Amino acid sequence: MPARLPLTAVTASAALLLAACQSTAVTPFAEREDPLASAPPIERGLDADGLATLMTAEFAGQRGDYRTASQGYLAMAERYQSIALIERAALAARFSDDPELFETTARRWRELAPEAEAPARLLSGLAMQRGDWQDGLDQRLALARRGGHAELTNFVEQAIDAGANLPPLLDKLLEHLEVVDTSRTQHHDAVLATALLEAASGQPSRAQQRLDGLDDSHAELPELWLTRARLALDRGDAAAARDASRRGLEVSPDDGRFILMLAQSELMLGNVEAAEAQTDTLLERHVGSGDLRLALAQLYLDEDYPEPARRLLLPLISADDTPALAFTLLGAIAEEEGEVDNALLYYRQVPSGEHFLQARLFATRMLIEADRLPDARAFLRIERLRHSDQAASLAALEVELLEQHGLDAEADALLEQQLDETPDSDELLYLRAMRAFNAGDLAAMERDLQRIIDNEPNHAMALNALGYTLVDLTERTAEGMELVERAYRLAPDNPAILDSMGWGYHRLGDDERALLYLERAYASMPDQEIAAHLAEVLWELGREQEARELIREAYARFEERPVVDELLERRPELAPPP
Repeated sequence: MPARLPLTAVTASAALLLAACQSTAVTPFAEREDPLASAPPIERGLDADGLATLMTAEFAGQRGDYRTASQGYLAMAERYQSIALIERAALAARFSDDPELFETTARRWRELAPEAEAPARLLSGLAMQRGDWQDGLDQRLALARRGGHAELTNFVEQAIDAGANLPPLLDKLLEHLEVVDTSRTQHHDAVLATALLEAASGQPSRAQQRLDGLDDSHAELPELWLTRARLALDRGDAAAARDASRRGLEVSPDDGRFILMLAQSELMLGNVEAAEAQTDTLLERHVGSGDLRLALAQLYLDEDYPEPARRLLLPLISADDTPALAFTLLGAIAEEEGEVDNALLYYRQVPSGEHFLQARLFATRMLIEADRLPDARAFLRIERLRHSDQAASLAALEVELLEQHGLDAEADALLEQQLDETPDSDELLYLRAMRAFNAGDLAAMERDLQRIIDNEPNHAMALNALGYTLVDLTERTAEGMELVERAYRLAPDNPAILDSMGWGYHRLGDDERALLYLERAYASMPDQEIAAHLAEVLWELGREQEARELIREAYARFEERPVVDELLERRPELAPPP
């Protein structure tokens, strides 16, 4: 089977392009009005220290030192209880590349202005970024209870797409619906969000009943029909999705999202001409939108209609700024049609950037599947010459492909050859270290990882890989933990590093502290290894039922779960009852 792009079922990218999403506007820092113009009177007077702090903050902002600017404005906002200054502090913090400072400022803003929507939205967004969906929902629900526009439906859609743990979110929404005043303007938003969660949690009947309850009071609400159409598409009921989309268009004729869903439902019903009529309508309304063409092409490919997708994409390659994804998709279409050489031409035109390595991977796999391994290796060799800045990544790609096809000797030879040419390549040294680990040669692994760290002391992944290995597989736990902690300081939100922190504290006997890191890691990246670590720590803390439920979830979620299986071999008492 030729390589295919991971195409979404509901063309989320196209829906996003068409959605009229509300968001907090961000005015460029230098263009915002001076907050002091509207600040409250200063009863004690602006002393030299206060004046110096404000001037330092202002000058720092002008030269792009947003961290210093934010800290100065925050200090003055605290002193004078100024909402205008705390808003300016938050704006600077947003550009400071310091998430902790940004969150601290947003929380202080919320304390000074508890009714304001902006800080609640910021705090919710920060929680979502770190994978704490429950905290993110708490922020939105607090906003909803104050009568604000919490956009709960939009939040839930993102949580579902991100693979968040849904039952706790559903419990919070159900509790909210029990106590909230049903006459509130935005009450329907909570109902729709709850229905989406129920459907995604395997309760479609309850979701449908909840939507039926809105028919009488909110029949003219576009979001109602949009949600009905989405749920129908999710359960594969194309006819119901088409009916809901048509009803939505009657309510909101200019809403392109209904046209998109109508096109998708027509495709699911096999009505290609009707779908193309709808997509033509969208393109007429959004002339020149290359992103929309790409999203629509993905829709047709997802439903196995390559020719309409090709027709949508071909106009893009005649432009000077052809999106890289257009070449990748055209290559995938040509590959599926058996046009190997034509596909190769498209894949080779993908420039350096986001889709570069993906296109070379597709091209190489295609040639190998066509029994053209020498051509595949020659292709990668030429690409290394054409793109010297990507040579290490292309060599790593070839090594991994050779290994997958049982050509370990050729893989080793290529890796050593490339390291002779670029002996300090972090990427190739890391690859060799991982191959040594898989071969059980921990000493060789440590040598290469230590070499990376010597060359680049702030290489978080090398620090974490070496630290975790020492913690997990040797008696050098304290030494390994020191390396993991260095990695954590560099990348505090990385789920792999959070897992290492948690497992390290477990190995040191501090399971209470370990739990905090492992819960964050699993919330951010549900993974079978993290699940095994978290379950073991829960068990050690006496939370046996939660540990067994997590093991049950891991068996349902992950097809391959070697670390979970190893845990149950060591501790069979963790196995949930049948």
